[in-house]
Amino acid sequence: VLCLCAKQPQEQRRMRQVSWLIWALFIIAIPVFLISASITWAFNDPGVYNDGFEKYSISHTSGITDADLRQVGIEIRRYINSADEPLDVQTHIFGQEQNLFNDQEILHMKDVKQLVRGVYILAVASALYLGTMTVIGFCLQRGRFVPNLAKRISWGGALTLILLVVFGIAALVGFDSLFLKFHQLSFANDFWRLDPRTDYLVHIFPQGFWFDATVWVMIRVIVTALILTVAGSSYLVYRRSTNSQITLSRIMRA
Repeated sequence: VLCLCAKQPQEQRRMRQVSWLIWALFIIAIPVFLISASITWAFNDPGVYNDGFEKYSISHTSGITDADLRQVGIEIRRYINSADEPLDVQTHIFGQEQNLFNDQEILHMKDVKQLVRGVYILAVASALYLGTMTVIGFCLQRGRFVPNLAKRISWGGALTLILLVVFGIAALVGFDSLFLKFHQLSFANDFWRLDPRTDYLVHIFPQGFWFDATVWVMIRVIVTALILTVAGSSYLVYRRSTNSQITLSRIMRA
């Protein structure tokens, strides 16, 4: 009997630890999903490409017309989302049709493709985890699960905002060094060290383009995180207020 009594607190402690880990992963999965989904959206949104081409006057500096630049964007998105290798883009440069990218640029784009695919996997995996845990929670607790879900959603939204504030400050202070460090950590080779004077990949996608794309992603993540945080917190405040009113009403009736 004493052994059984000793085991029960241990099992309960272990269950609490598992539950804590599951919900900690749930909270972490929220910023992972929001950020990876927004990056996925950016890589596949024609507007991000075309607005950047227009803002930085790429057609004037590269000799590629706006129509051909839009087609280049289509070809790059098609390459990233396909199993085709290698990247093969031909376009007119100052009226002459030729291959747009050289061998080093093509090798770098293969690395970029693998990196983007990793972002896709993060988006899908985090979405599946969030969806699965939500379904399991409702199956086990039904309506009692709503407050727990609201609490975790608000915490996940708040964590996302904190991470973006830290990243935003770092980007504003030194986006150049942050951009460089990203490449050093993300790629195991030096294919990304390209020359804007000779390599069209960095000519049509200058560093300013990537700064704007980063801001584009951050705005969408921030808006979504704010919605989640406010919605979850508002529900908890409303529920607490309702419970207080019910308690007060029972006391007055007693």
